[in-house]
Amino acid sequence: MKNNILKYLLFSLVAAIVASSCAKKLDLYPTNDLTPEKTFSTPAGYKSVLAKIYGTLASSGNQGAAGSPDISGGLDEGSQIAFFRMYFNCQELPTDEAVVAWNDQTIKDFHGLKWNSADPFLKGIYARPVYNVTLINEYLRECADDKLAERGIAGSDAAEIKKSVAEVRFLRAFNYWVMIDLFGKSTFITETDKIGATLPKQIKRPELFAYIVSELKAIDGALAPAKTIEYGRVDQGAAWALLARTYLNANVYNSTTNTKYYDSAIIYSKKVIDAGYSLYPGYGRVFMADNDKAKDEFIYAINCDGLKTTGYGNTSFFVHCASGDDHDEYGVSGGWYGYRTTAALVNLFADKTGATDKRAMFTTTKFGTSAAQLAITDISDFNSGPHVKKYVNIRSDGLPVSDINATFADVDFPVFRLSEMYLIYAEAVLRNGTGGDLTTALSYINKIRARAYGITTQGQVAASDLNLQFILDERGRELFWEGHRRTDLVRYGLLTTGTYLWPWKGGVASGTAADSKYNLFAIPASNIVANPNLEQNTGY
Repeated sequence: MKNNILKYLLFSLVAAIVASSCAKKLDLYPTNDLTPEKTFSTPAGYKSVLAKIYGTLASSGNQGAAGSPDISGGLDEGSQIAFFRMYFNCQELPTDEAVVAWNDQTIKDFHGLKWNSADPFLKGIYARPVYNVTLINEYLRECADDKLAERGIAGSDAAEIKKSVAEVRFLRAFNYWVMIDLFGKSTFITETDKIGATLPKQIKRPELFAYIVSELKAIDGALAPAKTIEYGRVDQGAAWALLARTYLNANVYNSTTNTKYYDSAIIYSKKVIDAGYSLYPGYGRVFMADNDKAKDEFIYAINCDGLKTTGYGNTSFFVHCASGDDHDEYGVSGGWYGYRTTAALVNLFADKTGATDKRAMFTTTKFGTSAAQLAITDISDFNSGPHVKKYVNIRSDGLPVSDINATFADVDFPVFRLSEMYLIYAEAVLRNGTGGDLTTALSYINKIRARAYGITTQGQVAASDLNLQFILDERGRELFWEGHRRTDLVRYGLLTTGTYLWPWKGGVASGTAADSKYNLFAIPASNIVANPNLEQNTGY
């Protein structure tokens, strides 16, 4: 077991007042007698709910604990409710980094850049963050001083509960960051909204940007210092990392060209960098079953355990979906013959075999590097085009994984890691942010590349090599399949335009431009019908 929070997630009975984003009322209660008064009656009850809140990012289930209502609305538990599987689909499938062979409902519309407001996958990814936020809001209400006092919770128990408030506020900000990035606006509720009093309001992009930033700054002093909290929980480093990421994308989120946001991206990425994190030796080991050993590189990771977080919505999905007959090489008992990448990603690497730059993790039993082998002639044919072998359910130390049946993975998912902060710093400097310098940016990039090339001079670059295109390409090489690419291409103005084409972009083999409305996802039509306060994105 990788940390104590998983223990409480697995064995606790949790009840919280929750709501789906499309419900017309916010007073859905458990069907059994586990009321909030009983659930929060002891310090252990609070910790179990805290574990559930963390677990909403790792678990596939829509309930997760006894007493919680169903938010599925008929959606598939694995593919349309699990947080990071849905998020991966939204961030990777519309880009040059991923295509999928399955004819699963509307899944191919993502790479084709042609989804609509009736898409069932969008219904799931819209509902899940709002569901998570609602759990968090209820937890915050129950952490009020008067609530603790009336339950006789005092002393160190009360202090520990109060310390967790900043953590869950961070997780709420993170869920809202997902909404601002994918949808541009969100159903908006906080702990001050009365349950069932009115329909939730909608918050638009500039206001949501301001809210996320203000929340992260407000909790800074209350979070544990960077690198001091239990692995898998959030501290100051996580808040700084989310601020750095948010500020880098601020000109998208806030529809402004105010360069002070790049200044802020430099400030907060540097705060993370200076907090004592370090790159873990061996790029491939960062994505193996014992990657909790990379805790000094991970600023915040979602813990996955083959026995404790069973389900196909976390990294178990990442491992299975990329493998076929070669599933043993991935450390799982069966391949799903689903996801692979395009030649555009593979071609970012000068050496596609991975012999020099170890990040070129494309070699499998069915893949070569010739132009013909890179070409995807048929998206529905898993053997057509390059495979990705980044996440593997195999330990670097040779010990057995948790699940002896090799069904569920132990690979943790790094939400933030140090190399992203290096890349944010460098890009913000190149975008004329102040407070940083090119010499420092170059040193950070060469640290990334030294690890990638095995601590040799072969991959080192000069200051003259650094430009925005290089940074985008380096982000592709370093961060592919980690949920960044769509955001990056939007920031660079490349997701929907004809400036950069990749295989099957827009549903055409050679690639084509798409309507600019696809820079954002559609608000699900069912949500708008249920809540007239919600406004659709332009073009849908």
